[in-house]
Amino acid sequence: MIKNVIFDFGDIFINLDKKRFALEMRLLGISEENKEVKFVLDQYEMGLISTEEIAKFFQTKNKTSPEKFMKAWNSILLDFPLQRLAFLKELVKSKKYRLFLLSNTNDLHISWIQKNWGQKLYQEFKDCYEKFYLSHEIHFRKPNLDIYQFVLQQNNLLASQTLFVDDTKVNTDAASTLGIHVWNLKPGTDDVTELYTKKADLF
Repeated sequence: MIKNVIFDFGDIFINLDKKRFALEMRLLGISEENKEVKFVLDQYEMGLISTEEIAKFFQTKNKTSPEKFMKAWNSILLDFPLQRLAFLKELVKSKKYRLFLLSNTNDLHISWIQKNWGQKLYQEFKDCYEKFYLSHEIHFRKPNLDIYQFVLQQNNLLASQTLFVDDTKVNTDAASTLGIHVWNLKPGTDDVTELYTKKADLF
């Protein structure tokens, strides 16, 4: 029986435009296929380098101004359908599950979200969770196993009683190796509000 649900953030609650993001970055000459670039992006996502440092890196490497980099970087972020928040609040109200958020999120993205949503809505969303884990704050990132082990250990969760919801298959695959139940949600086909139907076998 599921007692704990760990949710991802992007494309689970807030919609993302990954194609537009890839295009905007490509227009700046930034490729995630480049090993040096990927290493720097991963470091940023884990909060091991600052926004100023990553902007300076691309200013030096690609002659990209910090403003252009930040605009391209945030182009991935779209809207937050409020029916998803309503669904989340119903989960909280049921008092059946311990709820956690676990997201590969960096300082620039979370700052944009707080400003775009407004502090009231952001806090309302955050308050639905027992713990709100952002990769840049805890210095781990998915799909590395240590991030899942960290959440399980910190909260005394049993993997067999835990469901992890994420839109990226490599992330759910990693979690499942630890015995965590997973739902690899497919944006555009699935919606988090369908949790009970799509994962009926677990509830």
